[in-house]
Amino acid sequence: MPIRWHALPLLFLSAIAPSLANPQSFENTAIVRTVELGGAIVHVTTTYAVKATQPGSKVYTIALGLEEKQKTSWYEVKVKGQQVVLPVSEQILDADRNYHLMDVTLPKALGVNATLNLVLETIQTHATTPWPKQASQKEDQALKYQTDLFVLSPYRTSVQRTKLKSLTPRIISFTTPENVQDFTLDIPATKSGATVTYGPYNNIPPSANEKFISKHQQPITVHYHHEQPVLEVLKLTRAAEISHWGANLNIQDNIVLHNAGPTLKGHFSRLEHQSQSYFKRAAPHALAALTLHLPAGIRNTYYYDLIGNVSTSRLRVAPSVAKTSRANRYSILELRPRYPMMGGWNYSFTLGWDAPLEDSASWDKSTGKYIVEVPIMTPIPGAVVDTAEVKVILPEGATDVEFVPPFPAVANWISTHTTYLDSVGRPELTFQYKDLTVFHAQNIFISYRVPLAAHLTKPFVVAAAFFSLFALAIVGRRINLTINKEKVL
Repeated sequence: MPIRWHALPLLFLSAIAPSLANPQSFENTAIVRTVELGGAIVHVTTTYAVKATQPGSKVYTIALGLEEKQKTSWYEVKVKGQQVVLPVSEQILDADRNYHLMDVTLPKALGVNATLNLVLETIQTHATTPWPKQASQKEDQALKYQTDLFVLSPYRTSVQRTKLKSLTPRIISFTTPENVQDFTLDIPATKSGATVTYGPYNNIPPSANEKFISKHQQPITVHYHHEQPVLEVLKLTRAAEISHWGANLNIQDNIVLHNAGPTLKGHFSRLEHQSQSYFKRAAPHALAALTLHLPAGIRNTYYYDLIGNVSTSRLRVAPSVAKTSRANRYSILELRPRYPMMGGWNYSFTLGWDAPLEDSASWDKSTGKYIVEVPIMTPIPGAVVDTAEVKVILPEGATDVEFVPPFPAVANWISTHTTYLDSVGRPELTFQYKDLTVFHAQNIFISYRVPLAAHLTKPFVVAAAFFSLFALAIVGRRINLTINKEKVL
């Protein structure tokens, strides 16, 4: 794609953006980072108590370590206590630096000594490692999580601390930092129940620079027990087919589920598994069942794997509701795989259902276009989707197709999907994503027109197919295919 001349100044400003950051415009009176340790997903909340040191300060720069940036699949920044997400622009990623900068536009410019609390929420995927890497059915599951000791910032920080919280107080070990006498004279790391606290560390200079990182930054590791399976969806393929004649939205998911916990040591014992289930002491790294939240008002739900239909499931359907209250109503599907999934095992299955099109579609009189909401995924609790491909098949003859995804896709394109009784085929939108979590379970908005002639195409094609079939039958009855004809005397 050629570069337009009027875009060159913007590219130049983006290239020199790191040098334009003013470390004197703000200072951090406090930084508190809270890490909620999990399995395949780790939730990190960082609160910045910001004070402006220059008038008219409106752009605050956040720094992430390079490794932390690579693990982060989702983030958002808000003012503490507010629900509005602040706009964030990422600066150009420089491979020669060990940090990444993001500029946050504040709701309004701050005067000198004005304060504000910013909250950065990030979701990290593939951030934990099973240790030991193997476990028998009777053994517990333990994970390791590693991060950087200091929260980097281009501004001076008065005090900062990091809290790592496990689901249980069964923390095996944690790293004790070294060479932090410049920032604290107390114990650099303490444990209380299920929480390991690093800090407080005081009077930290601007740390988003190579000098500070090479001298003071260091990795810290927490080794902890985790009593839930570590789940990953290796591949999700979703096909959403819109039918106006049937007033139906059909969704079908092909899922390859993987247990990323410690691999099973030795052979699997069905007797041991049944005994653990009876005494309610199931192995924490074994997945026996799943509970999914599906849309309200669905029908014709099906669930099968490579062998065939799986009957070990239970569905409780909620009635259809208005779009305004849809978030509070959902159907509950309880799935039990054909076999318990141990660490390192995979399970491939297909899940699909039909839903009334009116629950997802609307008509815009001003533009004469249909608008349909298609969910990107159905989240599996605690699981990360490594790769996802979402296909949306529109009605035949749809034109002026436009779409608005909730976040950019890795790739997307439009092609033609042809099935039985189609004349020219149907427009098919394809979106590819990586590292999806429950926070990515949002809707793609698609708008299109269907002319009246396109609505009438299907009945004509069906009528022509039946007419051709009957004509062929009539002609076939009149043809004599006998090899030896008997002579009539």
